[in-house]
This record gives sequence, structure tokens and C-alpha cells, in this order.
Amino acid sequence: MTVTSTDTLQIEILVDVSAGETRAAQLENGILQDIHIQREDAHSVVGNIYLGKVQRVLAGMQAAFVDIGLERSAFLQVSDIARRSTSEGAGETTRIQHHFDAGDTVLVQVTREPMGNKGARLTTELAIPSRFLVYMPYTPRIGVSARIEDDAERERLIRSIESMRRELDMEGGFVVRTIGEGMDAAALAADMRFLGTIWRNIHTRAQNAPAETLLYGDLPLSTRMLRDLLKPGVTTVHIDCKHAWQEMHDFSQRFAPEFTERILQYDHSTPLFDRYGVEDAINRALQPRVPLKSGGFLIIEQTEAMVTVDVNTGGFVGTRSLEETVLRTNVEAARTIARQLRLRNLGGIIVIDFIDMVTEADRNQVLGTLTDSLRPDPARTRVGTMSPLGLVELTRKRTRDSLQHQLCEPCESCSGRGYLKTCETVCFDLFRELTAMAEKQGAQNLMVLAAPDVIGLLLDELAEHFRRICTATGCDIQLQAESLYAQEHFDLVIL
Repeated sequence: MTVTSTDTLQIEILVDVSAGETRAAQLENGILQDIHIQREDAHSVVGNIYLGKVQRVLAGMQAAFVDIGLERSAFLQVSDIARRSTSEGAGETTRIQHHFDAGDTVLVQVTREPMGNKGARLTTELAIPSRFLVYMPYTPRIGVSARIEDDAERERLIRSIESMRRELDMEGGFVVRTIGEGMDAAALAADMRFLGTIWRNIHTRAQNAPAETLLYGDLPLSTRMLRDLLKPGVTTVHIDCKHAWQEMHDFSQRFAPEFTERILQYDHSTPLFDRYGVEDAINRALQPRVPLKSGGFLIIEQTEAMVTVDVNTGGFVGTRSLEETVLRTNVEAARTIARQLRLRNLGGIIVIDFIDMVTEADRNQVLGTLTDSLRPDPARTRVGTMSPLGLVELTRKRTRDSLQHQLCEPCESCSGRGYLKTCETVCFDLFRELTAMAEKQGAQNLMVLAAPDVIGLLLDELAEHFRRICTATGCDIQLQAESLYAQEHFDLVIL
């Protein structure tokens, strides 16, 4: 985790596997940038391809509700319907009612998770990713990631894909991912054959499958992180589970053998996320207040309508003038905000209230810093201009729930004005502490004191995970409900 040069970007991937939950973190120069969480009972559905059944067509909204077998019906807008021929354009062919009727079956892909009381967002523009390419069976175009900036390389990649598409007799189009830069024709051709096989399997199954059937699911979180994030800048990948390490090692040997030696099994007694400071960083990311190194701070508030960010100088008084103090605080805040939006996975409309600045040059510098700092973010962002009051509006594409919504729930005691960790999240925290205590102190008999709802979850829905923890640690663990304990509070007592 040491950094030898501030100019060199060192990327580390950490995968923490515990009973029922997998978490993957991306660190850049030792600082947490992104966190992904996958639980066995709540897999992500983004990227999944289903054979859906149209429930209702809403001509007034130019959209349809589609049943894909999830708890709530998913939502398909007319703008997300694939145009399978260039003759389709403006006019009647773009009306939703000319595409579907209630009861029709349709092949769809999830582009956004269900969030709150909203169903998943769908598209018929199918996109199947591999390591270097994304295959779009209904879209004939060939594209290259905008992050590959060299014009000669872009042209080479396009020519290679066009030539191999004719050679393999494949319909549809491809997008070369950023990691595909510099790849030779053989590697790209292998990806194309792999994607072709997947699409043929999907297409064949769709002919006979009943509606609401999952036809294609994305990779598990651990291997998906390898597929999407392995690139020359990645120095190490640490995994604290032998089984997951073996899966990731095998995946790397097959698709990225040059990275196999960087995939390491973590076997220290200190939990992986604790050793790298990730656990503390996650807990801080659930707080509205974010301190700045200068002494200033941010207040980040997430509401149903938008996210607001307020910048404050706090204890920073500067050394020369008020204008310099304000500028330095705003510039530092702009960099921190870009990281926090990504870490907390905040999306939709975001309004930032920077400290008022006197000169246009200062405002442009802060806005430029914000734009540059947002550029590495994989989610699409659009930044507006700065108003005379120092307000900046931006949008960030929302594809999954925010970190707060994943780990917390509205607090009934304050009528939803605050948040606390869910019983499920508390249980997984408890599992990690049980494991750590058993390893460090060699405890054989333990008692867990926790809120009744937490104890109830351990004895019911998470009973299998709790049994696995008991077996793995070799401990005899007793459970005791304490009615006066808050939901997030628990104690472990060695007997």
C-alpha cells in the first residue's frame, strides 16, 4: 500500500468474502475510491438478460411495464428500444404502441437496479461484455472507448473488428473497452468467438423458454471485478477466501494470464479491510460530514429529489487573504466531492454550494478542478456552469443504490429523517468480529448480546450463515437478546 510517487497511480483491488456477503474495494494510492457489495440473497440484476412479458403499454408516457420475474415490474421506455433496421426513424415506428401489446414477450436487459419503490430500468439494446469487447447483437455499429485517445490506435481497432466480424460471419456491433487498447487481433478474435457463443446460447434458450425467465446472468462480483478492472495500473489483487481466490486465479489464467501473479490470497490475522483502512472509510462514507485536510468540511445530504453538497471553511483561516482561503478550500472540496460521489455512489441531480468567490478566474479554476476530478469516474457525469452564487449543478448516471441505501434503512424513531444500519448489516459486522475474536484470542465459548431483531435474524434467515461461522471458528456461540440494545449495538463476551 506504499506509494513511491504521487505521480504514479497504484491501483489495488481487495475482495473480502464472508458468510453470505462479498465486498470488493478499489484503492488508488492507498485511498478507497469505490466499493461494491453483493449478498447471496440479493444479487445485482444489472446486465442480466430476461425473456420478459409486457404487462401494460402506457401511450401517454411512451413506456411499458414488463414482468421479468422480480418483485416489481420493470420499466422500458421507447427510447431504450433497439432500432433493428436503419429504416426505422421518426414517425409512427417510434411510438411504443407500435412495438408492443400487453401480453407480448420481449428480450430485455437490466440497465439499472430497482431502487426504493421504483422497478428496474430495461433496454432491448442488448450488450454482452467480455474482457476487451462489448457485443451488441442488435446494433451494427463499431465503437471504441472514448478513453482510448490515440487516433491511429482507434482506427486500427476498428479495422481489426470489422475484418474479424466478416471472417467470423457475425451480425451486430462491438465496442472496444478501454482495456482493449494495444491488444492484438488474436486476443480480440478470441473475445468475439466467446461472445458469439454466449449470444447463440441466449437466442436458442429464448425460443423455448417461458416468459419471466433469466437467460443470462453476469459474473459473480469477485470475477466481475477482474474482468472490468484488471489493467496495467493494477499492482495487486488481495482475496481473503481460498475458494474465491482459486476462482479468480483460474479466471485470470484463462483470460488475463499476465496478471495471474498479482492475484494473491490474503492470510494475515488482521481482517483485510481493517488492514487497509477500508472498514473505517466505509463507515465515514455513511456520515454526512466530510472533513477536508485544510480544516474545512463538506456536508453531503441525500434526499429523494437530489443530493446537496455544502462547502464550509470550518477552522481554516488561511495565511494571506480571504480570497485565497476561499479558493484553496473550494479547490480541495472539488477534488474531495468527485471522490465522495463515486465512493457513496450518489447519482441523479447533484447541487454543490461552493463558498462564494469574487473573481471569474477563481470560479473557472474550481469548476475546472471539479470537471478534471470527475473524469476518471466510470459513471457518466455532466457538469453545468457555476452560478453567481457559487452553485454548480451536475448529473451522475445512477445504475445501483447508493452506499447509504445499500447498508442502511430509514430510522423509525425519527420518522425517516436519519439512517441506521439494517439488522442484516449488523449481523454481517457481527460475523466479522466473531471471526476476528476467535482468531486473535482463541476463544472457544462466546456469548452474543444484541437487539432482539438482530438475534431473531441470526436464528431465522441468517441461521445457515451463523452455523457456518460457528463451524469455521470452532466456537460454541450463545445468543442472548437484550431489549434495551439499539439495533446497531452488540457485545461479544468470552465465557
